[in-house]
Amino acid sequence: MKQADNAADNANTPVDQSKPGIFSTRKVWIFDLDNTLYPAESNLFAQIDQRMGAFIANYLDLSFERARYFQKLYYRQYGTTLAGLMQVHDMDPQAFLDYVHDINLDPVPVMPQLAAAINNLPGRKLIYTNGSRRHAERVADKLGVLNLFDGITDIVSTDYVPKPAADAYARMIKAHEFDPVQAVMFEDMPQNLQVPHDLGMATVLVHSSYFDHPIQNEIEQWKSPPDHVHHMTKNLTAFLQALDLKS
Repeated sequence: MKQADNAADNANTPVDQSKPGIFSTRKVWIFDLDNTLYPAESNLFAQIDQRMGAFIANYLDLSFERARYFQKLYYRQYGTTLAGLMQVHDMDPQAFLDYVHDINLDPVPVMPQLAAAINNLPGRKLIYTNGSRRHAERVADKLGVLNLFDGITDIVSTDYVPKPAADAYARMIKAHEFDPVQAVMFEDMPQNLQVPHDLGMATVLVHSSYFDHPIQNEIEQWKSPPDHVHHMTKNLTAFLQALDLKS
C-alpha cells in the first residue's frame, strides 16, 4: 500500500517559537479537508474542479468553456460554486454534490505520520468542509485518519451556508458545542480564517500548491501574513509534530 507524508523540509517554520505553549490550552482542533488535510500535491481537487465544470455545462446547457466561466465567477462571488448555483439558478444541490465528489482517490496517500500527529492532539478533532460528508469520510479514510475525528461538519449540516460566512461557523460551533477560544482552525484559504480569528480561535494557514482563487496569488506577495492568519505552514504533518502542547 502506498504510504507518504509531506517532507518536513518543505515546511515553513512550524510555529512561532516566541509564544511557547500557545496551543496548550486548545482542546478543539478543526481541519478543513480539501488541500488542507490531504496534501495539495495529490491534485485531487483538480478532479472535482473538472467535474464541476462538466456538471454546470450539462445543467445549464452551456459549452464547457462557458460553464467554467460561471463556475469560477460563482466561486469568487458566493464563496462556493454550489452557493452561486443555488442562489442564481435555484438548483437542488444534492445531484451536484454526488456528481462532483465521485472521484478517483488513488492519488491520496496513506499518511501514518499525520495520523500519529493528529492522534497526539489533546481534546476533540473535527473536520469542517464546504464539501459533502461522504467526500470527507472517503478522503479521511484513505488518509488513514477517519477514526481519529469526533465529528464532521459539511455543507449540508450548515444548511448550505458556506465558509467564509459567519453564520456557517455559528452553525458548526452550535452543532459541536464548544467555546471558540479553545479551538484551532486549519485552512488553505485565508479568507476562511477571518471569522475563526474574530471568534478567538487560533488560526493556521496551510499553504496550498493548488491555485484556484485570486487570493492564492496574493499570498505569494505577502511580506507578512494578515492579522487573522496567526501561523503558516506548507506541511501540516510537520507543523503538528512541532507543536508545543505543554503549558
